[in-house]
Amino acid sequence: MFKSFQLHHRHIPFRILLSKIISFLGAQKWVCGNWGLFVPIFSLQLALWSWAGTNQLKEFQVFYFADFGSAGDVLEDDPVGRLKVFVYELPSKYNKKILQKDPRCLNHMFAAEIFMHRFLLSSPVRTLNPEEADWFYTPVYTTCDLTPNGLPLPFKSPRMMRSAIQLISSNWPYWNRTEGADHFFVVPHDFGACFHYQEEKAIERGILQLLRRATLVQTFGQRNHVCLKEGSITIPPYAPPQKMHTHLIPDKTPRSIFVSFRGLFYDVGNDPEGGYYARGARAAVWENFKDNPLFDISTEHPTTYYEDMQRAVFCLCPLGWAPWSPRLVEAVIFGCIPVIIADDIVLPFADAIPWEEIGVFVAEEEVPKLDTILTSISPEVILRKQRLLANPSMKQAMLFPQPAQPGDAFHQVLNGLARKLPHDNTVFLKPGEKILNWTAGPVGDLKPW
Repeated sequence: MFKSFQLHHRHIPFRILLSKIISFLGAQKWVCGNWGLFVPIFSLQLALWSWAGTNQLKEFQVFYFADFGSAGDVLEDDPVGRLKVFVYELPSKYNKKILQKDPRCLNHMFAAEIFMHRFLLSSPVRTLNPEEADWFYTPVYTTCDLTPNGLPLPFKSPRMMRSAIQLISSNWPYWNRTEGADHFFVVPHDFGACFHYQEEKAIERGILQLLRRATLVQTFGQRNHVCLKEGSITIPPYAPPQKMHTHLIPDKTPRSIFVSFRGLFYDVGNDPEGGYYARGARAAVWENFKDNPLFDISTEHPTTYYEDMQRAVFCLCPLGWAPWSPRLVEAVIFGCIPVIIADDIVLPFADAIPWEEIGVFVAEEEVPKLDTILTSISPEVILRKQRLLANPSMKQAMLFPQPAQPGDAFHQVLNGLARKLPHDNTVFLKPGEKILNWTAGPVGDLKPW
């Protein structure tokens, strides 16, 4: 299965040696999949690398794989016929007019709330008869109020959501019989229904009181966190499928980059020292590995961003203000092994996608040892992860394509909802029973929207 060769040189600069290796690999016959799942896979022994002295490699071993086996399967339940969803018809000011005002919302990483609405309107699970519905969906676009730079402003979102809930509870009887326990909402902001991009303030706010019985479909996921309630469905952030498809490179392109990352290391505007942003993890990546030739990392976001991921073996996916980012989706799509640096993260569709098998988890405090951790992973383990990433169903589950396709992220959400059925008796309130406090929360959230 494996072939290998070794070079034993004592005074060859790394970049020259690397070019010789790539030339050798280019002459080999590769067996490949459709997503550029190529090696070289570098098995580096740090004991053989003179870090402190000449930065010259004494021994370099390259493994390449000549026979791809079968990959694991993503959970592919068929939710159609097992649940019915009623979509509330709200005034357009809650959704369509907001989008018309700023169409950029269609392309940012929070766009799942828009596409989920569109999907449900034409989905076979939709019912026009609320009496037969298992779930009720309220289409509110809470992340479409954007700054000139395209960043969402969540500060009006609680008022907007509260207004929508007041509307459905006044015009339909279904909210009042459960106080939302058979309703689901898509809340894809940094910290979900806590509606703030800074963790400390999100924790202080907590989940909007009126959503505390509902099922939340959100990108944010972190264990033991006030912004992730039990029973929530964690989804991937939106990444434009067509845009990524246009950046595919030829299948036989070698993966000549060992570790890749493009993005912020410091949020200068909000946290210039880098100690709070990403809990210091991104700053630690930069300070420890900015001069390491195995790490192709930069604050630049070039036009070849997607191409670079397809040339890399490992792609860093560190936390930012929140634990998640679109890099996780992009890494899976481009077959680059995601290196997840976000303690206690709850990953999208964790009951369907074998994250432990396809990714590498590095504790935030272990970032200074990142080079040792990654170079100690055996070629066999790397190749197994690449085989799993090659599975088309793995990629499909991370995307919100237009139109929808079997097994995609839309259907994974429906699978999550279907697995919660039937609702138990605790969902329905007794006559006159009230649980939620309509006057709780910051004073600003109680103002009319």
